[in-house]
Amino acid sequence: MSESREWLIQWLRDAHAMEEQAETMLSGQLGRLESYPDLSERIRAHLAETKEQARRLKSCLDGLEEGSSTLKDAGGKLTAMAQSISGVFAGDEVMKGSLASYTFEHMEIASYTILMAAAESVGEAEIARVCEQNLREEEAMAEWLKDNLPQVTETFLARADADTDSAKR
Repeated sequence: MSESREWLIQWLRDAHAMEEQAETMLSGQLGRLESYPDLSERIRAHLAETKEQARRLKSCLDGLEEGSSTLKDAGGKLTAMAQSISGVFAGDEVMKGSLASYTFEHMEIASYTILMAAAESVGEAEIARVCEQNLREEEAMAEWLKDNLPQVTETFLARADADTDSAKR
């Protein structure tokens, strides 16, 4: 097997672990969002996309007769759980979660951009197509966050000024 193909497999495993981490992070965030229905609804929709993205990546790895990395998947989930738990103690949990989500989306965008180029380079057109599909979904989520973070911020600040418990979540 060529070294380029080995890198593609490693990066696919990394991306699968990344999606497992995203699923844990989004689930934790969603479970605590009570007062931001638009954000909650979009996260719920993206959580479904995230699960599908992980499934697609697993199919790519299975098609290459490779599996996902249990160790990388578990590590990603543990990291996401730690991030999720730490947010519980923040007075601005919704803002910290939004910041983390926006940042994570851009990491995913970069990952899928790399994977598309690698897949095309080694002649794996179907893997490139899958990565492009995942990329488009990540770009859409990042764009939604970009467009909606000002309103989430304004809502948070108005609630915080009114000293309501609903500001945090």
